[in-house]
Amino acid sequence: MDNFNTNPLSAEQLMLAKMDAMSVRATPEFMVSQNPLDVQEVKLNQPMTFSNALTSVLNVVNEHQSIASTAMTDVETGKSDDLVGAMVASQKASLSFDALLQVRNKVVGAFDDIMKMPV
Repeated sequence: MDNFNTNPLSAEQLMLAKMDAMSVRATPEFMVSQNPLDVQEVKLNQPMTFSNALTSVLNVVNEHQSIASTAMTDVETGKSDDLVGAMVASQKASLSFDALLQVRNKVVGAFDDIMKMPV
């Protein structure tokens, strides 16, 4: 029982330390080229526009699709025997595409709502 630390203060301090670490990771200086799938690097001191954000997301989804397609082709042709990796890449591509479609539907719905507003 001496090995377990049940002090709530230490748990709170641990949570705060983890939150601080996450906030450091969320800063633009840390985000530059941390993701190998990012096609465009985050530019420091430059605001992110909607078109830049959308282009970046589309590039990442396209990269996921490309990786999944290559992995599945390699498994089908016998170049690779990593079926699990190919299926994980396929699911990742599918989830990223589904998320992109959900965002698209929300944006189209918001645009329709704005267009229906009386002037």
